[in-house]
Amino acid sequence: MLSIINIILGAGLLVSGRKLFWLFVAAGGFLAGVQFASSFPNGPEWLTLVVGLVVGIAFAILAMFLKTFAIGLAGFFLGGAIISGFASAVGMDSNWIIYIIGGVIGIILVGVLFDWALISLSAFAGASLLTQAFNITDAQSGLVFFILLITGVAIQGTAYRKERKGHDD
Repeated sequence: MLSIINIILGAGLLVSGRKLFWLFVAAGGFLAGVQFASSFPNGPEWLTLVVGLVVGIAFAILAMFLKTFAIGLAGFFLGGAIISGFASAVGMDSNWIIYIIGGVIGIILVGVLFDWALISLSAFAGASLLTQAFNITDAQSGLVFFILLITGVAIQGTAYRKERKGHDD
């Protein structure tokens, strides 16, 4: 079940994360909720999904009313999840300090380079979720992740540039 959710969220984030900022924020909340619920041993998978969905929906609602705050919060959670995932992928122990460092980097990126940060973080998160959803070897996983990341940034970046060009005319 988690793989299906990863595929749906991952695909949405990969191609539309900047445009659908509420999905970006909801995904950050979902990942934080799943990560929190997963920290309790012997918990059923359905409970992990429910916690993730509840937190994700709460974040999406928050995003609609407090856009800037919600996106900063999502930047923190997605940045933390991304850096934690990267640390685990390269064999490092992923802990809360690593998560917080990634979260701070996510907030900084969102604050300084808002649109490009949303494009980058959402494409990165989308590629990560999609790669995790498929049962492939580590070597294949790295290649698939890289191709998805480049594709997501290219799709969203092209759409963003077209929007900006339309506003400049």
